[in-house]
Amino acid sequence: MKRILIIDDDVDMCGLLSRYLQRKGFEVDVAHNGSKGIAKVKESKFDVVLCDFRLGDKEGSQVLSEIKTINPAIIVIIITGYSDIKTAVDVIKAGAYDYITKPLIPDEVLNVITKAMDQFGDAENNSGKQASHSNKSFVDNDTFLVGVAPVTKEIYNQIDLVAPTNYSIILYGESGTGKEVIARTIHQKSLRKDKPFIAMDCGTLSKDLAGSELFGHVKGAFTGALADKEGHFELANGGTLFLDEVANLSYEIQAALLRVIQERKIKRVGGVKELEIDVRIIVASNENLQDAYRKGRFREDLFHRFNEFSIILPRLHERRDDIPMFADFFLKKSNRELNKEVEGFEDDVMQIFLNYSWPGNLREFRNVIRRAALLTLSGKVHHSVLPAEIINNTIHKHESDLNYTMETNHTNTSVAKEPDLKNSAAQAEYNVIMNVLKQVNFNKTKAAEILKIDRKTLYNKIKAYQLD
Repeated sequence: MKRILIIDDDVDMCGLLSRYLQRKGFEVDVAHNGSKGIAKVKESKFDVVLCDFRLGDKEGSQVLSEIKTINPAIIVIIITGYSDIKTAVDVIKAGAYDYITKPLIPDEVLNVITKAMDQFGDAENNSGKQASHSNKSFVDNDTFLVGVAPVTKEIYNQIDLVAPTNYSIILYGESGTGKEVIARTIHQKSLRKDKPFIAMDCGTLSKDLAGSELFGHVKGAFTGALADKEGHFELANGGTLFLDEVANLSYEIQAALLRVIQERKIKRVGGVKELEIDVRIIVASNENLQDAYRKGRFREDLFHRFNEFSIILPRLHERRDDIPMFADFFLKKSNRELNKEVEGFEDDVMQIFLNYSWPGNLREFRNVIRRAALLTLSGKVHHSVLPAEIINNTIHKHESDLNYTMETNHTNTSVAKEPDLKNSAAQAEYNVIMNVLKQVNFNKTKAAEILKIDRKTLYNKIKAYQLD
């Protein structure tokens, strides 16, 4: 049985995460400060250590260093806040396998642990592998299957052509089509592969924080700026900066971004010193940026700066030749995650997969396979464990032209056929959320404001209704 040590001064979080990982088959121990955690590592053998960066008695970097001195082969995963990305990059350079941002989602924690165990095995046999891993500036731990469909091969031909250049690139594609994976692939095939790859989701940033996250800030620049902070441009210096949902940036931030791209210099918020930067920029959007600037929602000059090369990522239903391969791939990953041995898929299940339109693309497909693997007790996946909308072949109609507004006609067939107040309320809530998301082109921040709920609640609703 694999052993995990959790080092965190949050007692409640430790308890919840410990119980979850124990249910997944791990033996778990807990320490509520850095000194106790280090003592446990000296006394016992652990395969993985989950360590909060901000502990009462020590910083995570110090704990990491001492653990690696005791046993360099232990896999260490750092827990940190969203605002501490610079810290996360530093600890990866220092030998951490990866970092996880708060608030913690148990499934994501398990996914990182599973990938680490798959890559390095146990702490007795992985010492040589860990050394090479820690030399990377920013690590892509997500395995990705390329596929065999003609449209997929054409995309990778384009990637091979543009990756060695310094061109700025726009990636167009719906949610779930793998835009960040493609951006990472371009980075790994470029001359910058040994430099950082930094990803930023522009859709989750408030207008007030965007400038600080992109360009950094100096101490005292605004309330809460207690110390100097590097922005994403500085973190990515020499490497690649990936801006997802770039159309969500405010017009003011777009203007500042244009100036940075033109002059190759940044100035931290509240600062006076200009810093030279060398960053390749890849942006992604689920809507056509050319349409956005024509409608006055995106700067035309910034669009032309980005549009040195563009790649259109196809929907999953446009690459059906890849579906059987992805089904097997996701099932193998789910078997490892759940410690199960589901053998494959019944013939009618594969036909259902091929006939369905997959509006959520690869992300939806992966979630369906994970759910099916969880519900399958033995043998092959049967159609009875698939969601109702998959079995009934709900058709999500897409616009045929390239507008990337993700307008779909959802019919939720999972609601019971007989009158049911709970299901009716769920159906009504689903319809309201979907309509608002479509109105704002799936900008979750704007949608949360219109719905008068916080973003975390909206994200939970999106996950519950499989709208991501």
